Amino acid sequence: MAPLSKGSRSFPIGQKFYQPKEEMLEVERRRKQLAIGIPREDGKGENRICLTPQSVEVLVSNGHDVMIERGAGLASNYTDKEYSENGAQIVSSKNEIYQCDVVIQVSPFSNAEIDMLRGNQILFSALQIKSQCGENIRKLMQKKVTAIAMELVKDENNFFPVVRSMSEIAGISAVMIAGEYLSKAHGGKGVMLGGITGITPTEVIVLGAGTAAEYATRAAMGLGAMVKVFDDSIYRLRRLEDHLAHRVFTSIFHPHVLEKALASADVVIGALRYEKNVSGFIVTEDMVSKMKPGSIIIDLSIDQGGCFETSMMTTHKDPVFKKFGVLHYCVPNVPSHVARTASLALSNICSPLLLQIGNNGGVHQFIKHDVGLRHGTYIYRGILTNRRLGDSFGILAKDIDLLLAAM
Repeated sequence: MAPLSKGSRSFPIGQKFYQPKEEMLEVERRRKQLAIGIPREDGKGENRICLTPQSVEVLVSNGHDVMIERGAGLASNYTDKEYSENGAQIVSSKNEIYQCDVVIQVSPFSNAEIDMLRGNQILFSALQIKSQCGENIRKLMQKKVTAIAMELVKDENNFFPVVRSMSEIAGISAVMIAGEYLSKAHGGKGVMLGGITGITPTEVIVLGAGTAAEYATRAAMGLGAMVKVFDDSIYRLRRLEDHLAHRVFTSIFHPHVLEKALASADVVIGALRYEKNVSGFIVTEDMVSKMKPGSIIIDLSIDQGGCFETSMMTTHKDPVFKKFGVLHYCVPNVPSHVARTASLALSNICSPLLLQIGNNGGVHQFIKHDVGLRHGTYIYRGILTNRRLGDSFGILAKDIDLLLAAM
């Protein structure tokens, strides 16, 4: 064996060289305890909550503090007692919730809620760009917060988990809602949304071929309905059939083909997602006027302008109206119709994300290493990082990757 040289950092043994062990060790990131606040969603038509009692238990057992406003989970049928027994602190003061290091809610932060924030906090909520106003964005920037839009966060597969999960729920819910309003109990024609031996099945038209459309199609087919799917992309129609592993009637938006299908339809579900400003409607008022009396329109795209010229936004308390004898269900946020299921889905996404943030030393450390979380960040330490918001309200938006590189 060759002699060891004095002061040598490598030790030759045969043909191999071994580094000292201490040079191979990685310094573990310091864990950060999070103080998480969850307010009650007041007067917004929102029934979901971001964390279930079971997720609170996991967070508390990992050393985090969770503070929940009294009654925050009641709309999802979770009681204060359930949260308290799983380690949450129940408080009556909304202002106290908005002093926490991390504030997480479903609805976008309102003007009054922003005023209650102490500043320099981490905010999680939906962004809903089309419902935002410049004043709220500027006030959030003044508070020096880091604001993260749940629907814009990506996972390790480059998907939007919140959007996908809520779209799945919305698609299935649309078919369930249609079944309710076809029944005599809700003033419908008294028909089943399904196939019975010897009886012509109901006809369901789905506009769109994305996630919500796919799950609406699955649910309707599972009940035995005859389903027709329309979209403006052959690729998306082919992908939908591949996911279903079943041939269905598909067509691009030929006006005459669509009009003929609408005339015999029992249910029409609008599940188009508009990425850009689109002028006009897929289904015109004239087309709706030629539909069968007692048929049902469910517009899942109402929060983006709607698929139907006759659509008008409704609420969960007053969800339907009739026009030309056709029942219209145009409630935004359809997943709130099944709030407990939707809350479980949100909690399955938010809870692991909060654990990762804590285990990686806080959001400012974790955001440097997680591309998906960076994608959802629209304000970073008081600096706007979402170009679309900046263009909408005349605010300079900076690239978050460049900001992080400079800090």
